[in-house]
Amino acid sequence: MILDGKRILVTGVINRRSIAFTIAEQAQLAGAEVLLTSFGRVRRMTERAAARLPESTEVLELDVNRDEDFERLRGELEQRWGGIDGAVHAVAFAPEDALGGRFLDAPRESAAAAFETSAYSLKPLAATLAPLFGDRNGDGSASIVGLDFDASVCWPSYDWMGVSKAALEAVARYLARDLGPRGVRVNLISAGPVETAAAGGVPGFTTLAQRWGEQAPLGWDVEDPLPVARAATFLLSDLASGITGEILHVDGGYHAMGAPLAVD
Repeated sequence: MILDGKRILVTGVINRRSIAFTIAEQAQLAGAEVLLTSFGRVRRMTERAAARLPESTEVLELDVNRDEDFERLRGELEQRWGGIDGAVHAVAFAPEDALGGRFLDAPRESAAAAFETSAYSLKPLAATLAPLFGDRNGDGSASIVGLDFDASVCWPSYDWMGVSKAALEAVARYLARDLGPRGVRVNLISAGPVETAAAGGVPGFTTLAQRWGEQAPLGWDVEDPLPVARAATFLLSDLASGITGEILHVDGGYHAMGAPLAVD
């Protein structure tokens, strides 16, 4: 199995519909040992989801906007595993007034909240885990994978989340530069729309998702996160040891088509 012996931390699991849940599931099926993170009131939901994985696992506390949580996380991982081989960043949030066609009206603090949670948080996660990856002499045997949504264009209603995803892509490139010499790869998956709890908060998502499959040459099932999870499993594995700073599109091929998608 391609993740035999790997120790993988997965953030962003809310429930079984989360893309991150399916990534954790596939990672376990591929041989990895997995831990999840969550925080606050959502943690109970994450713990219920964790119990439904092929192998029930623990949930560690991590609010990506609290520096002290990162410090605690590193200590807990060091105590449990002694080191780590991979991590999944699947955290994103934008306040309601930063979405839905209110780009010009969104206040500074809402744009900042979207950026800090959805983009900047990848940096402290990577920096926290860096000592636990150890020095792998550039062999590419460790991996960080983040979930993205195509930021090369603007999307209806996505607004400051779209800006934050563009920032996430830049953060990933700089982390790929700085962590590469240690043997740590950093890549993103630009996923097609999947029906999750987070997606339900994006105005116009249903129309976007319905029309995606019409334009994607391979088609696209908005209820199936498995293609994204399989791609993440590949990027977490040593099969991808020469890949870093990449944005892998897992969207049925939609990104390669020239005709624009019209959303009412």
